[in-house]
This record gives sequence, C-alpha cells and structure tokens, in this order.
Amino acid sequence: MPTVEPQRNGLLGGSGNGCAATKPPIRGLQADLRESDDRPALSRYHEGRMRRASARAEDGTEVLDVRGPAAVAPLAAALTFEGVNATPSRFVLETGTCVVGSGAASDVVLDDPAVSRAHVELSLAPEGIAIADLGSRNGTFYLGQRVAKITLTPGSRFQVGRATVCVDTDTASLDVPSGRQREEYGGLVGRSPAMLRLFTILERLEGSLVPVLVEGESGVGKELVAAAVHAHSAVASGPFVILNCGAFSRELLASELFGHKKGAFTGANESRRGALEMAEGGTLFLDELGEMPLDVQPLLLRFLESGELRAVGSDTSRTVRVRVVAATNRDLEAAVTAAQFRQDLFYRLAVVRLWVPPLRERPEDVEPTAIRLAANLGIPPLPPHLLSRLRARTWAGNVRELRNVLQAYEVLGDLAEGPREAKKPLGAAVAVDLDRPYHDAKEELIERFTRAYMQGMLDRTGGNQAEMARLAGLDRTYLGRLLKQHGISKA
Repeated sequence: MPTVEPQRNGLLGGSGNGCAATKPPIRGLQADLRESDDRPALSRYHEGRMRRASARAEDGTEVLDVRGPAAVAPLAAALTFEGVNATPSRFVLETGTCVVGSGAASDVVLDDPAVSRAHVELSLAPEGIAIADLGSRNGTFYLGQRVAKITLTPGSRFQVGRATVCVDTDTASLDVPSGRQREEYGGLVGRSPAMLRLFTILERLEGSLVPVLVEGESGVGKELVAAAVHAHSAVASGPFVILNCGAFSRELLASELFGHKKGAFTGANESRRGALEMAEGGTLFLDELGEMPLDVQPLLLRFLESGELRAVGSDTSRTVRVRVVAATNRDLEAAVTAAQFRQDLFYRLAVVRLWVPPLRERPEDVEPTAIRLAANLGIPPLPPHLLSRLRARTWAGNVRELRNVLQAYEVLGDLAEGPREAKKPLGAAVAVDLDRPYHDAKEELIERFTRAYMQGMLDRTGGNQAEMARLAGLDRTYLGRLLKQHGISKA
C-alpha cells in the first residue's frame, strides 16, 4: 500500500515558519496549467470552442457529441483568512486578480510583519485558483513546502506568514441564470423546475474543473450526470474512466485506484495501471463513493492534495492531472458524523454538490425520459395511451426502473402494471416467430430474458453487484462478465 504522510495543521500539512528556507520551490498540484504546452484541451478551453466525437467506452458508457459554447468563466472563489487580522476578512474573486499582502494597496491587507507588502497574487483557473508568489521575503507555502506558482482546488489551504488562506468555491455563483432555458443537457432530459435548475448549474460548471459530488437515490441517472459534466468540460477530449468503489474489497480497491507493481502482493504477476493513471488528462468517475473503505480514503485524500500518484508496491511517485467526479446514494454528511467517512475527504470532493431528484418527485419528466430511453433502446415511438400509463406510476426505482419496464415492454409487447403482473411467466406473453430457425429464435429470447433479468436485479439491489450475485446464485466475476457482455450498467 502507498505510504501516507501524516497531516499537520489539518489540510495545510505544515507551517511556513517551520519549513527550512532552503527547500526549493515546487510547482505542485496541477501547477500553473495555463502555461503548459502539453494541454491541448485547456488550449481549446481558452479558445472557447471544443468538439467531442461520439464514442462508446469499453464499459458501455456513451459519450455524446458535444459542441461547446463560448468559454464559460471559472467559478468564483471565496477567500477567508485565519491566524491574523485581514481586511476584508472575506474576499470573493469573480474576475481579474487579487493581491494579498501587508501594504495598503493590496486587495486584502494582512496585519502581519512576516507578510510582504505585495506577497501573493491570486487568479481564477478552471481547477480552482492559481497562486503566484510575488517575490515575497518569507515565501508562500503549501503542504509545508515553499511554492512559486501553483493551482489549487477549492477546499485547499495555503500559508503566507502567520496567515492561513482558505480557498473555497463561492456557491452563490452557481445560481447565476444562464440566459436560456433548456430541457436537455448532455443526454439528460427534463422539464421540471428541479431539472431545469440542474441544467443551469451544469452549464455554469463548463468553465471549471473542480471536483463534483453527484447525489441521489439509486437509479436516478448519476452516472449520466457525471458523463455530461465530463463531456462539456475542458478535458472532454480526454478519457472518462469509471470506478465503482463498492465493487471491490478493500485489499483490491487501492490497486484498482492507484495501480500496482509486479510482485506488490500475492497474485500481482504483472504491473497494472490504476484508474487514476488511466484517467490522466480526463475525468475519473468514482461511483458509490460512500462504500469506499476508511483505510483507503487517506490515500485518495493525499492524491487530491498533492496530485502525486504512487502505485501499490512502488517507491516512486509521479504527477497525474485528472478531474474527479464522484457519486453516492448515501448521506455522506451523516456518515461523517458517524465516523464512517472522512470529513476532510468529503469537503475535498464535495466542492460542488449536485442533487438529482427522484423520478416520483418530478412526474412531468416521465414522458420525455421515456421517449429518450425508448429511442436509445431502439424501441418504436411510444403510443399516447402507453405514455399516459407510464405517467401514472410512482417509479420507486427511478429512471432505471423505467428503462427496465420499457425493455420488458419490448419483449412482451405490453406494459406490466405492477409487481404481480411483472412476475408472470415470460412465456405466457412471448410471441414466437415461426419463420425463424428454432435455435436463432431461442438465442434471441435468452438474450432478451438475460437483459431483462439483469436490469431487474440492478433495480432490486440498487446496483450492488455483491448482492446481485448472491440473489442470482452466480459467481460475482461471471455476473460482471454478463453485465459487460450485455452492455448493462447503472443509470
């Protein structure tokens, strides 16, 4: 397992006064991406146009064709200060730059003789905030090391003199109207007020690469939201990698996340890249974040703070640039209170929180969602009487249940009205095509049955593959192959 360095002073990781002045400046976490020549995605971001070709990943996730709008400004940053008196005590950086120092001409004046008159300059960046030391006497420090230029994500803390500067997202900037009302976004559809607001926030996020936490019940479409965040971002041309935190034991999750070297543990017969490295230059989607074991959480936190990746069994680290989006159906704030999830990791990942409401709370979205799902599944246009029946249901399983019902409708030729009807024998309503050879017709029927069964199990278990394997009486590895073979994933 990677070695985790102990934290000091909370998220800051060290005191500027306690660090040797001879430590060389470092560029650190995603340092000064604006000056990088090897970041074509960011260049396209600043040019204000981007194009994403339609593709389908090996895991079946669809990446939609995107033509980006004119560049959206990064989210505003809220700066607060601890340890010394600051004027003002809170500064919201929306555009331009902010100079922090002890001189009266600074935008934020710190009452500290260890701070130079013009100490550090801050500006907005897609990842959060770019920091440039202005040749100060005593330096600017992050995680105990002196830095010259560095770009930090919201939730970070850095030190100038005796002051700790806290960088957070100004959440009020998320509610700025987009100037247009849209009923779809990146494969998502909806006309309810809750979905229209979600689309507005997603559009506002297009100029930022900050971590995002997608929350909602099982089956609401959190993975599709994450894919839309990626496809409309400055790293849309990079990979979109999915890692289900609930699908692996604690022993294997670290290897899946960080990779491992040959011989790192029993069975590690060859070196393997982890999800973070595979997602470099793009987005890593951490599904079922709430299932991440506590002993793996410090390793992820360390990566988010430093941007440095160390594979299991390796004694060297490398810098990896990747945007992290996570999803959960659990109440992580309650998990933090119960000491089941780290508070510092929660705040690192929940820079922007997106709530996807359950389908039963937005009945006006059932019809457009059903029409879109039917089109994606290759089902002919749904007749009005069927759409009316769909609108009347409560959809406890959300969009996943709706998709499952539509797939059953394709097989049965009728719409099951409730659990009892849904459990009737498949053969009682299946039309047999006598013009096809027996084996061909049989294979097609088995294919449809398997797909309907797996979708039903996903709905019943909330996507928990271990529970699915137990209920189905299947080996978990074989179950995973079936899901992949039939292109079935969580909504």
